[in-house]
Amino acid sequence: MVAAADLEVMREGCGPPVLFIHGSVVGAGRTWRHQLALGRSWSLAMPNRPGFGASRPLSRGDFEAEAPLFAALLGDGAHLVGHSYGAVIALYAAALRPGAVRSLTVSEPGCMRVAAGDPLVDAQIANGELLYERADELTPPDFLRAFRGGVGSTRETPPELTDDLLAGARMLMRERPPWEADPPLEALGGRFPTMVISGGHSAVFEAVCDAIAGRLSAERAVLSGRRHTIPATGEPYNELLHSFLRSAEQRGSHKAGPDGQR
Repeated sequence: MVAAADLEVMREGCGPPVLFIHGSVVGAGRTWRHQLALGRSWSLAMPNRPGFGASRPLSRGDFEAEAPLFAALLGDGAHLVGHSYGAVIALYAAALRPGAVRSLTVSEPGCMRVAAGDPLVDAQIANGELLYERADELTPPDFLRAFRGGVGSTRETPPELTDDLLAGARMLMRERPPWEADPPLEALGGRFPTMVISGGHSAVFEAVCDAIAGRLSAERAVLSGRRHTIPATGEPYNELLHSFLRSAEQRGSHKAGPDGQR
């Protein structure tokens, strides 16, 4: 049994609290390295998901199993930020403790079934399912290249993987696919300020982000330049996130009691 206390958490800065959730393959330090600059205005908590860094592993990555860990890390209230698989976890975590969420920001969550019926989205899900069905036939580098190509990652996959990247690829190969997710969006709409970000590179992710934003009555933004790897845009992402978080603070969304209830 893994608890929130079993997660390694990198902390930086001072100010209102912001909890970040990274995606697959690489951990918090790699995913959020450009966001450390936000520590000038915000108190940043950047946990490694189970199995990453020094965080205790689960038998496999699973958005539903991990959501309670991050919900607990919201403490008495925090802004919640998730990218990719971490954005799926963030949606579930927010639904578990909506009263403790000051605001929610997600970038290109992989919960593609929210836009099922779109031919391109349906084809992407089918291709992903085929990839996971063939996982036992592929080497970790080949699986990782195929996966990154499918989501539009700009991270390079070398012929030989380093220890951390090899471990990340192996976790990815047995991770619960994010398109199985059906996050409880109806429980979140209007509860707190929300922003959905896409990378302007994929009609599939645009459809997914549009669907989520519509159901949550969320702000919608597009940050191009790094395709799916949106936090790596650095300054543009930081400026957008800082402005949104500051607006959420000014709207008083942070006024919650010690138990996270508004």
